[in-house]
Amino acid sequence: MKLNPLLHKAQWLASGDVRPYVFVRPENSIANPGIRHSIDWFGHEPITKNPLSLKESNFAEMIYTLEDRAFGPKNMAMPRWVFYDCSIVPGFVAGFAGRASKMPKEILDLFPEKIREEWVPLSLFIIIPSMHRGEWVAHNLCTMNNMVSKQNSFYALGFLSKAFGLWYANVEQCTGFTQWDSPAIKLHSHYGHIEILGAYAPIHSYAQTLTYRAHVQTSCWEKFFKREVDLAFLENYSLTSLHVDPKSEATMIDIQQRIEAGEGPFYLNAAQVAKRELTDVLDVYKPKANYG
Repeated sequence: MKLNPLLHKAQWLASGDVRPYVFVRPENSIANPGIRHSIDWFGHEPITKNPLSLKESNFAEMIYTLEDRAFGPKNMAMPRWVFYDCSIVPGFVAGFAGRASKMPKEILDLFPEKIREEWVPLSLFIIIPSMHRGEWVAHNLCTMNNMVSKQNSFYALGFLSKAFGLWYANVEQCTGFTQWDSPAIKLHSHYGHIEILGAYAPIHSYAQTLTYRAHVQTSCWEKFFKREVDLAFLENYSLTSLHVDPKSEATMIDIQQRIEAGEGPFYLNAAQVAKRELTDVLDVYKPKANYG
């Protein structure tokens, strides 16, 4: 597979020993995958698995293991019934898998030997279709990168796992959640101009949660790798005097109240999110009068 020069640091994408997978019941299969977003990043045919088939039980167990290792220490591991009832039956699950015979022992040791198969999942991305036309909800994203040494990690595995899922499923609009002080905010802000749907969520397990929405734009994906300023964002959005301080619930509640009062919509600048420390204050933007 010839790799897009933009992805030169992600040489693992070119290897047939790491391939995308689609873990979805046949009724939820995407009719025409990859036709909405014109990119050439994912050349390998995905491994397709049916989660309702008994023969795929071990693959599912490996996904559970990966997800538990990622979120269990934060007390946010996904219950099995949630994965089945709320994810795998109504939604779409994708990621990347490695050929077990070519994976280093450190990666294989993440999974109990009795459930390992030819392909072991390296990442997991779950999206669920919403009642809002064209919208999908990003439910879960994790990778094995933080579980292994740097030499055995895969460059941009998390970003590319979500990008593959959005590309393959032809997602027009993606809504999701992350915490204001989470490293994941740097990743999630680069799939499209990110609107703050909710700045504070007391009914969530973590009230300091950002609920965001992005109209998916692959030009924003490219800027993630180029580390370029998004001139289109600066042209179409104006800086306000408002901000969110990840250390201050009061600032989150202020933005939330303004949203509820109809003062929005409000947006974040992905370039600023990428450069800041996780505890730094974030500026808030609004669309210019002649835009949107």
